[in-house]
Amino acid sequence: MIDGKATALRLRLQVGAEVSRLVAEHNLQPGLAVVLVGEDPASELYVRNKGRQTVEAGMLSREHKLAATVTEEQLLMLVGQLNDDPMVHGILVQLPLPEHIDEQRVLRTINPAKDVDGFHPVNVGGLATGDPAALAPCTPVGCLLMLIEQFDGDLSGKNAVIIGRSNIVGKPMAQLLLKESSTVTIAHSRTRDLPGICRGADIVVAAVGRPEMVRSDWIKPGAVVIDVGINRIQREGEEKAKLVGDVAFDEVVKVAGAITPVPGGVGPMTIACLLRNTVVAACRQVGVVCELD
Repeated sequence: MIDGKATALRLRLQVGAEVSRLVAEHNLQPGLAVVLVGEDPASELYVRNKGRQTVEAGMLSREHKLAATVTEEQLLMLVGQLNDDPMVHGILVQLPLPEHIDEQRVLRTINPAKDVDGFHPVNVGGLATGDPAALAPCTPVGCLLMLIEQFDGDLSGKNAVIIGRSNIVGKPMAQLLLKESSTVTIAHSRTRDLPGICRGADIVVAAVGRPEMVRSDWIKPGAVVIDVGINRIQREGEEKAKLVGDVAFDEVVKVAGAITPVPGGVGPMTIACLLRNTVVAACRQVGVVCELD
């Protein structure tokens, strides 16, 4: 079992220690601004957790909550103000946005140096071309850190299969693994013989959004399985809905060498990596060496 909560706690402690050093030696307190549009309960909970952990790490936390009726121009104006604010080193606009707002236009407006979500085209392109200054999306970074830990720091030559080709997880995950010299296959809903492709993998990253899609006979014995999926399902005979991943955990745990649970796996690492990205971004913006970079 890969304990995402414990791994995330270790990373947050490292972030907190680096923040203390930056404040003491450089009078630099990294600041994160989160923008939430509308009143989606899941997003509100996520933003609250981000804010709490940001403060616990000794960082400056700012939350901007806007009504779902906010205009695109008003949102862009706020992003522009945050771009110009020297106390804000990281900007995150919580997705999804209301339908009347162009998400890509909003993401493109964020200063790439403050784009701690790693979604700006400059960072996407930088990650693809190996630019060390590119900020990578938090969820794939969290997955990578857990994989590096499982393989004692060496992913070179490992066969990795990523199920899912999203811009948020699948594609950046592939770029990060390529950077570590893994051999990467991106699979998706139209991939032929997906179970057969997965059986040859040392690493399987499931990020397809289909509940318990990956079965035990898809997994090579001893492979490491990272389950990014979060799906709410209602089982027959059960009163409450249950959170499950894209992997049939109860089956696969008997075959895999290591596996992340849902919940308690990738999720905690995503927020921890957001804090890490913010500290790294703050250091780069003022020309200070960061021990997390």
